[in-house]
Amino acid sequence: MASLQTAHPPLAKAPPRVAIPDVAPALDVHDLHAAYGQSEVLHGLTFSVAPGEIVAVMGRNGMGKTTLMKTLMGLVPVKSGAIRVEGEAVAGLKSHARVAKGLAYVPQGRMIFSTMTVQENIETGLTVTGARKVPQDLYDMFPVLLEMQGRRGGNLSGGQQQQLAIARALASRPKVLLLDEPTEGIQPSIIREMGRTLKKIRDDRGLSIVVSEQVLSFALDVADRVIVMENGAIVHEAPRAGIDEAAVARFLSV
Repeated sequence: MASLQTAHPPLAKAPPRVAIPDVAPALDVHDLHAAYGQSEVLHGLTFSVAPGEIVAVMGRNGMGKTTLMKTLMGLVPVKSGAIRVEGEAVAGLKSHARVAKGLAYVPQGRMIFSTMTVQENIETGLTVTGARKVPQDLYDMFPVLLEMQGRRGGNLSGGQQQQLAIARALASRPKVLLLDEPTEGIQPSIIREMGRTLKKIRDDRGLSIVVSEQVLSFALDVADRVIVMENGAIVHEAPRAGIDEAAVARFLSV
């Protein structure tokens, strides 16, 4: 008797595999150590920032936030470890070369040129781009600076000076914007406006932002992720959606 052969439906053809390109982090920091002379102040920091991500680095005064910013910009020497911008190593470069690679820095206290006009201040950020004229989109982003472009920087309010410092940094067309304590000495209404501005900058330009901050409400308003530093090391990290506010607040309390 002939054996019965069970008919099987033809196997569906597997869809072709689509290669997913590896996207390098906008900023990648690995095992970063930095020291003032013989005194090490950053102890093996490792973190990355995705393209278009805003990361808040939090911690009390003296915990290493400003030192981290200065080390990323080449103002404090790297003892060991790696810093990469879109995959390119920058740890061995001078500050101006890091700007050319895509890092921009707004230091604590803003550090604008008080005797130069608003326009002249912004023009100092154009050096690496080769442009001679302030791009109109910067004035569109900060309309008050257009109104005051002929006024000396030292005659602006604290909030206006912060806008000027950010505009000057953006003039270099960065990939990663570093902001050190941007809310310091600024009134609450201006802080809220600054939060909206930073998110708009990210959305319009697609750049990544790293902001060091002590004001938890501001960090939670602007950041996609929060990193907490204590004594030169990362002690806590969480996405904004899953953050334990009480735990972060304990790290920030004196």
